[in-house]
Amino acid sequence: MNSPSKRRKKNDGSSQPVRKLDYFFAKQTAKAAAKDAPSDLNEGDRELPIHDKVTLTDEEYARKLQEEWNKEDQQPAQEPEREPVSSNELYEDPKSPHANGAASNNADESELVVPEATEERTETAAPKQKNTLSLQSTASEEDTITTNIPFDHSPLEFDPSNYIPDLQKHWVTDGGHATYALLTRCFVLVNSTTSRIKIVDTLVNLLRTIIEGDPASLLPAVWLATNAISPPYIDLELGLGGSAISKALKKVCGLDNAGLKTLNNKYGDAGDVAFEAKKKQSFTLRKPKPLTIKSVFDSLVKIANSKGHGSVENKQRIVERLVQDARGAEESRYIVRTLVQHLRIGAVKTTMLIALSRAFMLSRPPNADFEIRDKKILAKLKKEELAEIYSKNEEIVKACFARRPNYNDLIPALLEIGVCDELLLRCGLALHIPLRPMLGSITRDMSEMLTKLQGRDFACEYKYDGQRAQVHCDEKGKVTIFSRHLEVMTDKYPDLVALVPKIRGESVSSFILEGEVVAIDRESGELKTFQTLANRARKDVLIGAVTIDVCLYAFDLMYLNGEELLNRPFRERRSLLKSLFVEIPHNFTWVKCLDATSGDVEAVQAFFQSALDIKCEGIMVKILDNLPNPDLLVDTDDPTDKTPSLPPTPKKKKPNKSKSKSKSTATTAADPDEPKSTGRRKALLSTYEPDKRLDSWLKVKKDYSTTSETLDLIPIAAFHGSGRKAAWWSPILLAIRNAETGQLEAVTKCMSGFTDTFYKANREKYNPDDPDNNNTLPSKPHYVEYNGGAGTPDVWFEPQEVWEVAFADLTLSPTYTAAIGLVSDERGLSTRFPRFLKVREDKSIEEATEAEYLASLYRKQEAKAPTREEGAVAEGGEEDGE
Repeated sequence: MNSPSKRRKKNDGSSQPVRKLDYFFAKQTAKAAAKDAPSDLNEGDRELPIHDKVTLTDEEYARKLQEEWNKEDQQPAQEPEREPVSSNELYEDPKSPHANGAASNNADESELVVPEATEERTETAAPKQKNTLSLQSTASEEDTITTNIPFDHSPLEFDPSNYIPDLQKHWVTDGGHATYALLTRCFVLVNSTTSRIKIVDTLVNLLRTIIEGDPASLLPAVWLATNAISPPYIDLELGLGGSAISKALKKVCGLDNAGLKTLNNKYGDAGDVAFEAKKKQSFTLRKPKPLTIKSVFDSLVKIANSKGHGSVENKQRIVERLVQDARGAEESRYIVRTLVQHLRIGAVKTTMLIALSRAFMLSRPPNADFEIRDKKILAKLKKEELAEIYSKNEEIVKACFARRPNYNDLIPALLEIGVCDELLLRCGLALHIPLRPMLGSITRDMSEMLTKLQGRDFACEYKYDGQRAQVHCDEKGKVTIFSRHLEVMTDKYPDLVALVPKIRGESVSSFILEGEVVAIDRESGELKTFQTLANRARKDVLIGAVTIDVCLYAFDLMYLNGEELLNRPFRERRSLLKSLFVEIPHNFTWVKCLDATSGDVEAVQAFFQSALDIKCEGIMVKILDNLPNPDLLVDTDDPTDKTPSLPPTPKKKKPNKSKSKSKSTATTAADPDEPKSTGRRKALLSTYEPDKRLDSWLKVKKDYSTTSETLDLIPIAAFHGSGRKAAWWSPILLAIRNAETGQLEAVTKCMSGFTDTFYKANREKYNPDDPDNNNTLPSKPHYVEYNGGAGTPDVWFEPQEVWEVAFADLTLSPTYTAAIGLVSDERGLSTRFPRFLKVREDKSIEEATEAEYLASLYRKQEAKAPTREEGAVAEGGEEDGE
């Protein structure tokens, strides 16, 4: 007797006959025939049903039934559409008299779908209900209206009004909301180009279509296009694992484990797997309900808010419904990519802000009356003139988002008033909403820094090896602490929260200040490493449970007593910080600093060295005033050619014209009302410019070129790039060699030092889609040690190369396994700030850096202390960290 698993197989070459649909419906058909036959007809005179006379295939019989039902549906009586039956009900309906019988005789999902649909139809034939479950072609469900919109045309040529009437007619059945197909169309076009101009144009035209056609869908469309559902400071995460996506694809698309694994091995990307699975799905039991942009976003929010008992099942149902309702392969691709939060379309934050600024310059909602530009007039302008108009709008939108980084605040204001100066007031600083921090440019050595700051007064500050923190406090004493990435850290630092009332001066009611949180020895005041700080718990920390003490080194003040200080010079902001707040040694103090000019070379060099001696990363150099020092301009500039209100910084002796030209078109922090100087470098202002990286703040760190040691590492895996690097591998996972075990031990991820040419060549070399390419592996090889703490690579390399990599220093790591057991029994070693130098073609992987050598470098690094006392403190900090 054959086992049930054998009976489930279809067309497996066995001698068992394949039972067709008529087998399962013989009794129902006989009953129906008996009911419809004349009462005086003898039992033997009844004719057999036609499907007992003619042998039909499953598909032919299903189509025949569907045709009959469609005719019945065309009756005048129209009934409202029923709520779609869930996929769980389709396969587990206990009321179905054939649920058990069908499952026991033919448990393959593809064979179960049609019998259950037919059974549902047989039971409801008498009342003739409309929109019963039926066999539907998935190929015919794609939105053909949307797929032909040329979003990738120039916004000055594209007119949304040509398409909106047809779209709105199509959207009526979906409550009048824009369908997800509109967003998918944009994603497909964006994904098909690497041109940044094309990407922006495509996004602009999408946004304009939604602004004019369905403004209510603009906010969810922006969130979905930026691959997020909330700002970083609001804890709203999907929390979906890969298994949820796999289960949904198997259930909806009829895949089994082997089929899913085959697709995964071939394509790697979850969205591409969904694309292929949907293409192979010829029929579906229920007609997909078209997804709208709003419904998709709402579903994601429901997933994120699903907590507690039963949340896993609830999330799974929502995921399955989204995958099930996706019409066509492309919608499936981007729905799944959205669910795994890896959209891969290159629409980063800056791109979206530029697109929004241009979209609201050309379009407005039907009920708005703010001013917009005429496309025909803009089309006649020169390229430079058009760029200037674009730039002004872009600066306003970027500045608003930098101060209030939440589309929930920005989009409603844009829909109401458009892009104007009032927008800056609507989206100004607010307590307990983090502003994006100002960033410093990197300089490779001291001489480059001094050259850039000729003629200027500046402050040098220790760049502590800690965590940047933004501290908010309101009039009621509520304190919120944010990280550099805008994540809430209040629960991580309860000791700092308790410290705020003590440091706030009598005249201070509310403030936003910025500083560096550093692990410290509370008794001696000696600094500990960042690794020690990283060992501190991240959530729900109790003050009594704190074992790693910290000190907040404040360096800037951006908001005071209800007033923004962003436009004040740094010298003034620093003065307010030092005069209005109370220093508590080893708890709260100011960063150590030195005021200097470009002439104080020896003093600056000595200050830099003192920072390195206490294990700081280097120094930060910040312009103190908006205006240059007149006493320093005598020999560096023409005194007869100065701008009275805002003199620019002096030119270098040999200016590069092409660079000067490119800089002149870039956005800067300068006030638009200030007079512009022609032919000169942009003025360096000392204002605080959120989310900008400017030369008015410079980082001088341990130079890579001065690192005495480099490592020879083996590339073993890589991750899909994002943004501009979406088509390449970046970052790349590197490993050392363990001579004792023969294993390759992961040591770091590197994404610095590569050129575009190298990226292209590397992507070609390690191309998993090329069947003739033997440089990639289907999975992690057994001889590689990597615990996945830094994420699962998208591709594994066949180890064959050695790369020379520079680094700032070595650190103990809970993620990487390199040299584990040699300096710590629980942690391996990793590099900080790795930078690719070159491929070592003269070395084989047997000559790569070994674990013992890496451990010796770490010991030598830790032994480098200016005094024995400092060395003892460093060891103590290390011990605490472990």
